[in-house]
Amino acid sequence: MPLPKIEDARNLNDAQLADEILAAKRQLFELRMQQATRRLEKPHQFKHAKHRLAQLMTVEGERRQAAASSETESVTQPDAKDEE
Repeated sequence: MPLPKIEDARNLNDAQLADEILAAKRQLFELRMQQATRRLEKPHQFKHAKHRLAQLMTVEGERRQAAASSETESVTQPDAKDEE
């Protein structure tokens, strides 16, 4: 099974992105529980879950940074009406 592509994460809206992050964290928790109770059959799932979580959190950070930079630009640049 190939690792998920980051484009899949970028196509999600903000609510879906938050839900996916929560699901990935839950999956990692379940995998850790299975490992602790020695019921883990597919240890490679850790790699896939961590990779997916990293992608989702990267996209979330990119969006947060883009929103902050656009907010900063709108605050620092006065409107044409203010100059009159």
